[in-house]
Amino acid sequence: KTLVEIYRMDLLIGERYGIKSAVRAEKKRLQENLEMQRLELLSEAERKRIHDDHTFNAHAITTEGVSSKELRTDDPLIFPGSSNADGPLKGNNSNTHIIAQNHNNNSNSKNGQLCQPGLLGMPEVHSSDSDERKLDANCKQKRRRSKEAREDGEDRPREHPFIVTEPGELARGKKNGLDYLFDLYEQCGKFLSDVQRIARERGEKCPTKVTNQVFRHAKHTGAVYINKPKMRHYVHCYALHCLDSEQSNHLRRMFKERGENVGAWRQ
Repeated sequence: KTLVEIYRMDLLIGERYGIKSAVRAEKKRLQENLEMQRLELLSEAERKRIHDDHTFNAHAITTEGVSSKELRTDDPLIFPGSSNADGPLKGNNSNTHIIAQNHNNNSNSKNGQLCQPGLLGMPEVHSSDSDERKLDANCKQKRRRSKEAREDGEDRPREHPFIVTEPGELARGKKNGLDYLFDLYEQCGKFLSDVQRIARERGEKCPTKVTNQVFRHAKHTGAVYINKPKMRHYVHCYALHCLDSEQSNHLRRMFKERGENVGAWRQ
C-alpha cells in the first residue's frame, strides 16, 4: 500500500510474489506475540495469588491452631451420641466403637472427616493442587504454541543469510549478496511458470502467485535453497527493486556505507 501511494503504480509483481501473504504472516506474528504476553501476565498473577494463599494458610494455622478441646463435638452428624465438648474422649464404649467403625468405612473416601477413632480430621485442601495443574497446563500450552510457531517458520530466531551489497558486487565469505537474493525471486517466477504449465496440462487450477505448491515444486526439482521463510522476509524489498530499481540501488549503497546489516535494510 505504501509503494502504491508513493509511486502510484499497481503492485502486480508484488501480488504475484505473495506480498499479501507476507503482510498476513507479519500480522499473525504480532498477534501471537500479544497473546504470549497476555498469557505470561496471567500466569504471573496466578502464581502471586497461590503464594498469597499459602502464606495466609500458614499464618492461620500457626496463630489459631487446632486442638481437640476447641473442636465442636455437639454436632450429631460428626459425633453421634455426644452432647459435651469431651464427648469423643469420654464417651461410652458403644459410641467409641461406632466412631471407629465409621472411620474404618470411610478411610478410603476422599471426603472422609475422621482421621482417628474419636477425633475430627481436617479436610484435604485441593485448591493448591488444582492451581498448580492450571499453571502446568498454561506452561505446556505456551511451549506447544512456540514449538508450532517454530515449525511453521514463525518467530524463528535465525541469522540473515545475506549481506548488504551494491549492485553488481560479489559477496565475500559464507553469506550471499542482494543480487543473489533477487535472483532467487527470479527463479521463483520460473518455478511458478512451470507449475502453471503443468496445471494447464492436467486441467487443474493454475496458481496466480508463489504458493506452497511452487515451493514444493522447487524442492522436488532440487532447489532446496528456496524456502518460504526466506522468500517471505524480503518480498517487499524485491517489489521495490522491480518497481524502482534506482531507489532500491540507492538504498543499498546508503546502507552499505553505514555498515548496516540486512535486518536494518529490509525494514
